[in-house]
Amino acid sequence: MDYFSHFLDLFCLGAQSVMHILFISRLTGKRPKPRYVSGYLFLLLLLQWTSLQTGLTGILTISLQVLVLYGLNRFLLGNCPSVSGVAAVLAVYISQLSFGIINSVEAMLFPGFVGKPVLYLLVLLAVLTSFILCIFCYATVLKLLSLKDNSQLPYMGLLLFPGLFFFIAELYILHTSYSVLPASPTLTETWKHVALLFLQALGLATLLCTLYAYRHICRSFQAQAALASLTQAARAQKVYIAEAQMRYEQTKVFRHDIKNHLSVLDGLLSSGKSEEGRKYLKKLEAASASLSFPYQTGNPVVDILLSEKLGLAKASGIRTELSLILPKSLEIDDFDLCIIFANALDNAIHACQSVKKNPFIRITGQRQGDFYMLEFENTCPDGPLPPAGTGLFSMKAVTEKYHGAMLTEKKDQHFSLNVLLNTSLHPAIPSPYPEK
Repeated sequence: MDYFSHFLDLFCLGAQSVMHILFISRLTGKRPKPRYVSGYLFLLLLLQWTSLQTGLTGILTISLQVLVLYGLNRFLLGNCPSVSGVAAVLAVYISQLSFGIINSVEAMLFPGFVGKPVLYLLVLLAVLTSFILCIFCYATVLKLLSLKDNSQLPYMGLLLFPGLFFFIAELYILHTSYSVLPASPTLTETWKHVALLFLQALGLATLLCTLYAYRHICRSFQAQAALASLTQAARAQKVYIAEAQMRYEQTKVFRHDIKNHLSVLDGLLSSGKSEEGRKYLKKLEAASASLSFPYQTGNPVVDILLSEKLGLAKASGIRTELSLILPKSLEIDDFDLCIIFANALDNAIHACQSVKKNPFIRITGQRQGDFYMLEFENTCPDGPLPPAGTGLFSMKAVTEKYHGAMLTEKKDQHFSLNVLLNTSLHPAIPSPYPEK
């Protein structure tokens, strides 16, 4: 059986190498390469040979295997230390757990076949079953956990200690209960293996439940962060609206007093006090300028928002273009307009700040029948777009509120965002921002 054992060991190490590399690659969102598998297999063979020559214990050998997989994950795939550690522990633990569950079945059923040729076939079937169970566990874990999701990375420490506990417990079971199997187990030993099978199945279920709970904890933290961001944005939009209302009241007062100002100016000029008249006129010009906006769209709330955002863009060396008139008949709530413009411009400014050559932002708007089309264009870095954030989801909620649509498009270093709003219909859903 020596040749068969060597063949089986080589087969198991080769299959484990492929599964471990594919699993950690899928888990961390990295692309696997054939040389990673061959290099990992070589290190496992070297580790196996060293353990046979030096008499290293199985627990120490498997611990070194975890370190090897951690190093490959860390330095070849380029993952951070916490992600590399969790991925390595999960990969090795699940494979050991799968073999441990099948070992419990072998310990109960195989002793009666010792010395018979059919034992070779049964052992081979058991190994194949272990790999099938391992693949099933890997697939389930990949559905529950994704270490390429940035929202889960800050809480990676929550998984490390439970994972190590499961891993060490499984190693203890394997190398204390299955290192030597009796040829004819007693009833007590059979029940012991039944209990161990139950414990390992329970360990697998506990691991999956832990990952399920971890995913929901991360989503809860992410939802809290998004809610805090939305609340802060809502307060900012209300500031724009309050400032617009204040400007409107000041304009009403100025218009009400303009006749008095003109009478004073006429009196100064009629009495020949031209110098005093010029000074008074400059004061009127300054008062008038304080009430006007650098951008005139027809909506004072949007004018204030554009003054702040585009002013920030110009200060960052970004060229801005604006061709936009919002008609008074446009039945879109000022709060919703703030959501669209604030989020679109924040994203555009952030993208332009990453571009060194000729960054620009262009805003256009035009009515198309019962619809109003807003288009935001800006330069952006090369490469794929980042995942949609809270801002885009908020804008999408507003477009759905007005029975419209939102479309994003990227070509080379040019990004465009189109927002189509149906202005002939009343809003379908309330504003996505909480009232304070």
